[in-house]
Amino acid sequence: MSPIQRTSRTHMILKVQSMRNTAAMLAVALLSIVTLGCSVFPPCDPPHGSPPPGTQRTYWTLFPLAENPISEGGNWVGGQSAGANLWGNVQTNLNMAFGDSEPTRYGDPTAVLIGAWGRNQKVSGTVKINTTPERCCHEVELRLRMTISAGRITGYEAYCSVVPGSPYCHIARWNGPNGSYCNIESSTPPVSATNGDVLMATATGGNPTIITMYKNGAKILQATDVGQNCDPGGAGGPFPAGYPGMGFYDDQDSNWSYFGFSSFSAQDNFEYSH
Repeated sequence: MSPIQRTSRTHMILKVQSMRNTAAMLAVALLSIVTLGCSVFPPCDPPHGSPPPGTQRTYWTLFPLAENPISEGGNWVGGQSAGANLWGNVQTNLNMAFGDSEPTRYGDPTAVLIGAWGRNQKVSGTVKINTTPERCCHEVELRLRMTISAGRITGYEAYCSVVPGSPYCHIARWNGPNGSYCNIESSTPPVSATNGDVLMATATGGNPTIITMYKNGAKILQATDVGQNCDPGGAGGPFPAGYPGMGFYDDQDSNWSYFGFSSFSAQDNFEYSH
């Protein structure tokens, strides 16, 4: 075989090997896409009712779609579903979730997951700030044990300001009617959320219900709910069941895309300690 033939054969072998490597890479990429799709839109859980004992449900998303309101394959329900134009919805734009509108003073844009969720819940979100708001109040919210019904939303909210000049975080209980809420934590740290911060909140127990909030892995707040009277919402709860979710608040302008979450996850039946 001449040197030219040997060189040509070598090039052909290398080309075939390259094609095989490319095919293998494409197969891995396709598998990754399928796996990601399952974790972003998990349709395998029972759609309603209580989860089977000993099972754990997890939902995770990077908000890969442009939707208003957020749906992700029918996994979310928005605040507008309560009717009477009392609460707003949440929208997405391919890489983040943020508010759509705030039709009333306390009509925070709201989105909660549907399906079978256990009592002990953990939610987390990565804060996304495109433009830092300068005036209070602009807030990102994690929701726990939320239930939306006609004219009512009940459950818990762990929220933080995204305004550096107005730092605060709170844990609130929503009693049902629009505007019937109150902060129930024992102390309030001068903390705000900035771009890239990971906020997490948990709800455990029945009566009492214990809600705990974390920022970047460090505990910053805890509240105990036994249905106590508080201002301005009055007595209510505790709420032993409901759905995880998220929300936002902006009483200054309509620049909703300035801030939101770039990722969100929810989990139930997790191991915990206080």
